[in-house]
Amino acid sequence: MTIGGLAAAVVLGAAVGVLGRLVAPDRESMPVWLTIAVGIVAAFAGTGLADASGLTRGGWSLWETVLQLALAAAGVFLVAALWPERTPRRTPRRAPARRRPPDR
Repeated sequence: MTIGGLAAAVVLGAAVGVLGRLVAPDRESMPVWLTIAVGIVAAFAGTGLADASGLTRGGWSLWETVLQLALAAAGVFLVAALWPERTPRRTPRRAPARRRPPDR
């Protein structure tokens, strides 16, 4: 993989991670940084799978891009479905205000 291929995998993975967030169920519970990270990892996995299967011949490959997109979308969908629900933050309870003695 060339430097250009690495850069393309990172950019494409981040973009697909964000786009995958739009179609994933319950996307509000998954942080944005995680969607981008899953997209990037899946894009690298797609590149490795394309290299291992012999679909790349150097330079840009349509099949490599298709594998990157498919794995990134599936990864975001899977992680969003398995990510735990976001719970609302609890505010700390305040001690009751002290009552002042009456003025005399």
